[in-house]
Amino acid sequence: MDFLEPAFMQRALLAAVLVGITAPAVGIYLVQRRQALMGDGIGHVAMTGVGLGFLLNSSPVWMATLVAVVGSVAMELIRAYGKTRGDLALALLFYGGMAGGVLLINLSPTGSNANLSSYLFGSLSTVSPEDITAIALLAAFVVLVTVGLRRQLFAVSQDEEFARVTGLPVRLLNLLIAVTAAVTVTVAMRVVGLLLVSALMVVPVAAAQQLTKSFRVTFVLAVATGITVTLAGTVTSYYQDVPPGATIVLYAIGVFVLLTLLAAPLARRRARAAASVAVDGCDSTVPAGRKPADDVRV
Repeated sequence: MDFLEPAFMQRALLAAVLVGITAPAVGIYLVQRRQALMGDGIGHVAMTGVGLGFLLNSSPVWMATLVAVVGSVAMELIRAYGKTRGDLALALLFYGGMAGGVLLINLSPTGSNANLSSYLFGSLSTVSPEDITAIALLAAFVVLVTVGLRRQLFAVSQDEEFARVTGLPVRLLNLLIAVTAAVTVTVAMRVVGLLLVSALMVVPVAAAQQLTKSFRVTFVLAVATGITVTLAGTVTSYYQDVPPGATIVLYAIGVFVLLTLLAAPLARRRARAAASVAVDGCDSTVPAGRKPADDVRV
């Protein structure tokens, strides 16, 4: 347990837990909406915020949050109203965000490619006490939204038209999902990195779906998987001196493969059990002394 002694590891583990909770909590709604790559796009846009933070000598986390929120709202509006040119507009937004971040961070007197790398792929030693404060506040917002409004967000993610008929504010909820995803990206960038955060939002959810059917159970299992892989990846990074973001994502993919292998025999067993129940039910409806065909009416 010597990895708990350094102060930077204590901060990194706390950040890892918060990321493990928030990323799958938002990702489950993105997966339902078939927007699994939205986190990746927001990560590109957030790079401009990181660059502005260094250029203006302010907190890169808070500045990235501001820019990512603006970018996510723009992405949602483009999705809703962009029609045929929506894909082109999103591509310009994504690539412009990444290019702007690289340019601004190199124009900053305190920025460097080393700083850029830590935000792109995550870094354990650079998580500061100020970062922990920002991450904790942002994570609290994400949990409050994803858990407190889970019924409304699930309804909108599952079927927008039905949600609109029932009287839900669909446009507002869509924007709220986009903003929450943007906040989650900035929560996770210090641990996983902006280029890999989308994987942590999607892979634990996909892994949980291999074994579960209900939304609630999938949510709980996805969050449990997220916490497990972020902690395991952070500890492995400390001992093996490997990038934390890449390690966490590979662990998540490993869990997905494992649960997929376990799901196949479980599915076959459930199918056999269901078939057996169906056969027993048919037999029980036939009165004694009569053949099943006797009950058929033309």
